[in-house]
Amino acid sequence: MTHLRMGALSLAVLALSGCSFTPTYERPAAPVAATFPGQATPAATQADNMAWRDFIGDARLRDLVALALANNRDLRVATLNIEQVRAQYQIRRADQFPSVGLAAAGNRQPDGNGGIANTYSVGLALSNWEIDFFGRIASLKEAALAQYLASEEARHAAQTSLVAAVASTWLSLQANEELLALTERTVATREDSLRLSRLRFDNGVTSALDLRQAESLTAAARSALAQQRRSRALDLNALTLLVGQPPPAALLPAVRPQNPASSDTGVAVPAEPVAAAPMLRDVPAGVPSDLLNRRADIRQAEQQLIAANANIGAARAAFFPRISLTASAGTASSSLSGLFESGSWGFTLAPQALLPIFDAGRNNANLGAARAARDIAVAQYEKTIQTAFREVADALAGNATLGEQLAAQQAQATAEAERFRLAELRYRNGVSSFLDVLDAQRSLFSTQQALAQTRLAQQQNQVALYKALGGGWTGE
Repeated sequence: MTHLRMGALSLAVLALSGCSFTPTYERPAAPVAATFPGQATPAATQADNMAWRDFIGDARLRDLVALALANNRDLRVATLNIEQVRAQYQIRRADQFPSVGLAAAGNRQPDGNGGIANTYSVGLALSNWEIDFFGRIASLKEAALAQYLASEEARHAAQTSLVAAVASTWLSLQANEELLALTERTVATREDSLRLSRLRFDNGVTSALDLRQAESLTAAARSALAQQRRSRALDLNALTLLVGQPPPAALLPAVRPQNPASSDTGVAVPAEPVAAAPMLRDVPAGVPSDLLNRRADIRQAEQQLIAANANIGAARAAFFPRISLTASAGTASSSLSGLFESGSWGFTLAPQALLPIFDAGRNNANLGAARAARDIAVAQYEKTIQTAFREVADALAGNATLGEQLAAQQAQATAEAERFRLAELRYRNGVSSFLDVLDAQRSLFSTQQALAQTRLAQQQNQVALYKALGGGWTGE
């Protein structure tokens, strides 16, 4: 009978140990449309999560991204956060097991007969081990595990952002190098025009209006040159911060030098900016549901939701008895010399059950706070999905229109170059004034600037689409 009772008690303990008050987790429905704007029907297959090394085609930019991944301090902090949260999870996991230590104690107290009684003991001790009958510790461990997984996703999200930031800044620096070369050529062109205008004015061939117009355009070009030098310096500073060290010169974008062609009148024709070679691979958009598996920030938000859900289980378990066990086994004697003699061995077992009766509403408040935290996590998870949907939709809109805009501006730049050639030809033949030449020169410069900026916008939009679709953290 004794064995049967012990067996029944063991089964009851095992059954209670498997008890959990954590609500069953269900992933909330994505609060977004089934398709991205502009898509008639959902895509039939999921889009691949392209590694960043496959997305970036330029070898210099790939090497620079790799350098940033190794040295960027924000990414390093995100990695160290994983180690910190992993340690916290291991602490919660260890709470499920008893802690056993070696204990030695001595006690002297009056014996009631005018003497002193001595008691010495040494052995193994187990102190206040909570037997997790109602799953409180298991729920806390589940929450800690979810926080650990969330920290890993946070690191992936940080890497995605870093890859995109380095690529975008590098492209901006390349565009500024291109614009700087264009502006330098334009300054040289306008200084030549100004010298020619001053010479003609001094000889009474042209009016003061032509001279002042040339002076104004030259000053505007010098102002633009100073602005481009400042923009280039700011981009280089931003790239240095992202990479975590001054970027090697061999990995920086370079613009092929072009010598402006001079006309018979001494007016230099600004050369068109260098077209950037294709360096970014197109990525398929897929469907909105793909983002749940591809975007690290969405997975991070979901793990935080799982952690908040598990905390509800821990708060519910606090309403039930908390059972702990203190035990020791070893030897005890009234003298140190008798500690290890025959017959001195023994053990103590002290279980304790604490049932909350009055706590001034503390447990209710903790449960309410846990539920509110779960509702907040749901809202944050849904907001993360909506933000991701909007970022993809914005990038797709840019993808659909920037190509057309770039083609139109390229055609405009070609027309402005021809207009400048014809204006110069008419001026040499005495058909039009020099103001027509200067106006055509100004329009050509503005068009070439806009063309370079639109090309940059298109490339950065490719990077934004890649980031919005969740790429960048694979292929480490």
